[in-house]
Amino acid sequence: MTTGDDMGNLMTTKRMLACGGLLLIAGGSVLTAQNAAAPVARYEMRAGTISGMAGMRGGGMGAALGMAFGGGGGAQHELWLELGSSRTAPDGKPRADHFMPAGARLGKSVALKTPERTPSAPGETHFERPTGRMLIFWGCGEHAPKGQPVIIDFAKVAAGQMPPGLWSSAVPLDRYVTPANSRTYGQWPSDDGKSARPDSSLIGAHRIAGNYAPDINFTLTKDFMGALQGSSAAQPGGATLLRWNALPGATGYHASIIGGKQGGRGSNQPVDIVWWSSSATREFGGGLADWLAPSTVARLVANRTVLSPQTTTCTVPAEVKQAAPDYMFGSIYAYGPEEDFAYPPRPADPKIAWKPEWTARIRHRSMTGFLVGMEGLGAANGAQPQRECPTRPKKRGLGGLGGLIGGALGAPTGGQDGC
Repeated sequence: MTTGDDMGNLMTTKRMLACGGLLLIAGGSVLTAQNAAAPVARYEMRAGTISGMAGMRGGGMGAALGMAFGGGGGAQHELWLELGSSRTAPDGKPRADHFMPAGARLGKSVALKTPERTPSAPGETHFERPTGRMLIFWGCGEHAPKGQPVIIDFAKVAAGQMPPGLWSSAVPLDRYVTPANSRTYGQWPSDDGKSARPDSSLIGAHRIAGNYAPDINFTLTKDFMGALQGSSAAQPGGATLLRWNALPGATGYHASIIGGKQGGRGSNQPVDIVWWSSSATREFGGGLADWLAPSTVARLVANRTVLSPQTTTCTVPAEVKQAAPDYMFGSIYAYGPEEDFAYPPRPADPKIAWKPEWTARIRHRSMTGFLVGMEGLGAANGAQPQRECPTRPKKRGLGGLGGLIGGALGAPTGGQDGC
């Protein structure tokens, strides 16, 4: 057997931790394989499938997520689109649309909206001194090896003593298109009320047209990935066996668990937060909850940071359950294929200078979330209706650590009510 991981209390956890032609082009890489100029426009699509309790999202990003995630029961689809260009709109009013195949069920097109840049108003701040600890475990096996867990005192973090190695440097977030690297930028979901649906398909011809970038045309042959189904089973020695289904097209898997031990009677504040990763190399956060290139995943499988595409089980050490007796929420990620396009195509002769007008990449992933030890709850349920959250005073706490955890779980940070 081959071996190889957000809910009420988890929300408190994350608030406390506040924190033409084919061409392979890795995000963030420089076009230096030959004498190549930067493209005028770059386009990125991130397509995902979400199942289980991972679809139960809310919080400050509720409006955007409500547009990104299709409604209904069962597995959901998410789709994120970004266009970056070195040009500006001639009339100062950038416009761009992505024309979809009929199977996408998003109408003739979706508009890529350029965000308005407005200064943020200062908010009222209150200092919220954190308490408790984080215990981190990693690796698959019946028992945690010597040296685990690594214990992080939240009070020390609040005092500026950030522990080294908590955020993965080996798997950084990979964003091909951002407002920072674009003179003009457009994105979707926006405020058009549209969202990817459970029956949406990406296969077919796509065209992106606007007034600040050259037309982009490509045909996709890869669709949304299938849905992951995760489950857990207690083992006689106290360990927990995680299982999931093998997905066609998966390049690798990563599992994680967030759990905890609550305070005394009447307290809803965790005393200990437990974070476990299936990585054998103590890698947490970063791009492990993101869309990863197949080449990156292959490297991570080789060094045992990511589980191989043949792996469908992982044993969580008994010490994780002992440290988190009150709840454990598991997440499993399946990284998928990538399609890349460029126009004009790269010349076969490396001596010929290459000046692409545009490049595009489409990446896939699938993820699921479930309560460990409570099978059936979340394994068959999909996303829940979204709602807006009230504006609240800002609180100073653990800074970016909460965003780190929230990103690792593939969910926005928030309080117990999801806000």
